[in-house]
Amino acid sequence: MDAPRGSPKGHTDPVTESQVSYGRGVPGEGRLRLLGDISGKRVIELGIRGNALHLAAQGAKSIALDPDPDRIADLRAAAARSELTVECHHGDLADLGFAPSGTIEAVVASHSLDDEPDLARVLRQVHRVLRGSGVFVIAVAHPFAAVAAGSVARYGDGHRTIGDLLGALERTNFRIEAFHELGLDDDHTVPTTLVVKTRKEGS
Repeated sequence: MDAPRGSPKGHTDPVTESQVSYGRGVPGEGRLRLLGDISGKRVIELGIRGNALHLAAQGAKSIALDPDPDRIADLRAAAARSELTVECHHGDLADLGFAPSGTIEAVVASHSLDDEPDLARVLRQVHRVLRGSGVFVIAVAHPFAAVAAGSVARYGDGHRTIGDLLGALERTNFRIEAFHELGLDDDHTVPTTLVVKTRKEGS
């Protein structure tokens, strides 16, 4: 597992047509390289955050799931304008019944699981649909970011801790391969974003 690290001071990645984003002001897939070559692979964006089109532009068989019908409508319109194909599904983030077990190569959840009330169910479903050794990349607001300087908020109040997230992944049989604490700069004395690459273990 990679040691925790942040982006170089002041570094941001430009968002390009073909780059999966892990949040504003932090490096994207072009620098972190967590997904690898996804051309021809079935990849799900779990919660539409603008990445499904990037995945399709890179040659993936892009699939998007979101509980908000407006986001789905917007994505379909954007895909039509870009002449890209994205398979869209409406439902809660654990509603992965459209995907048979072991048929998905990668899943990306960029800032869609921060407030998910039933994280364990989502993780179980992602584990089910992934192929053996499939990749699951999660980006969330860094739990420390909620504890701002001078705030009376305590770490873990109203937010999952890092331990909560890592424990949930371990219980669902995901192995952590990379762990990035990002967003440190002149304006942020604690990381703003946590990005974790995991890989499915077991069946």
